[in-house]
Amino acid sequence: MINAYSNNTDAELPNRYKGLLITVLKIIIAGGLLTYLVLKVNVYEILGALRNANLSLIAVTALLAVLNIYLQFLKWKLTCGYVLNEKSNRKIGLSLFYGFSGGVFTPARIGEYFGRAAAFKDKPLIKVAVATFIDKLFPLMAVAGFGALASILFIHYYYHVSAYLTGSIFIVTFILFYIIYSISLDPRLWNSVLFARINKSPRLNKLYNNLKILKELDRNYTTQMVFISIAFYCCFILQYALLAAAFSGHTNVIQYIWAGNLVMFVKTIIPPISLGELGIREGASVFFLHMFGEVKSVGFNSSIFLFLINMLIPSIIGLFLLLKRNDD
Repeated sequence: MINAYSNNTDAELPNRYKGLLITVLKIIIAGGLLTYLVLKVNVYEILGALRNANLSLIAVTALLAVLNIYLQFLKWKLTCGYVLNEKSNRKIGLSLFYGFSGGVFTPARIGEYFGRAAAFKDKPLIKVAVATFIDKLFPLMAVAGFGALASILFIHYYYHVSAYLTGSIFIVTFILFYIIYSISLDPRLWNSVLFARINKSPRLNKLYNNLKILKELDRNYTTQMVFISIAFYCCFILQYALLAAAFSGHTNVIQYIWAGNLVMFVKTIIPPISLGELGIREGASVFFLHMFGEVKSVGFNSSIFLFLINMLIPSIIGLFLLLKRNDD
């Protein structure tokens, strides 16, 4: 009788701790986001930027945010199915929005890893974190690829580097990315370089059980993630270009797309130590659009409104959903 009671109690403890962790996450995310809104969002500056802007283009950008979130949902759903064995669209959608709320006010958006876990009461936090890492890895590869190409062209045209050197750098970069992509699909790499060493370490052995899912991801998953991630990235860059056109009054969309790639690339390679990555993104936007002949306010407003539409508004929705969450 005593043993049976003891076993039941031991089985309930993880659930109790999980419930407590989710409650703490709610408080941290709600408090952090509300503090962020009070300290960082200047409503008067936002209204001032709208006075002379093309509101139709801003409206189109806002509509594209729906597509942006939908593509992120597809990407996260695919990863949840493979890594977490989770098929519930409701849980996956809530997890995504909780992640928006947790990530918007934390450096490197580290809070997104914990925010996404709040929707999965029955999943270990480390496993959700691994799934989130995998989910975010593919867009990062898109940023690196397109950003590197945009940077090479920028150096060529604005710093007058010879066509031979530019072509050589482009070929080397293309080959390098192709090799990285091909190697990443080879399970022998994961087994010999990463997992074999982790599995031998007593301290990291538990981590091995959660990371070994990486070597089980097949080409079908990888191919789908690559295409969805590229579509998501292109949607994001188009939003930036439309906002630049809205605030500049010009129609140099190709240049704005070029600038958007450069901004994302710089934001990615510079360590994100600021809240919501504010400052780095705005500084890069101002610099590159000014190099393309636009006034500095165009770069600043484009970046701020992209952040407002794609990150801040979804994070507020996520906070609302999180506070209404029913843990039953």
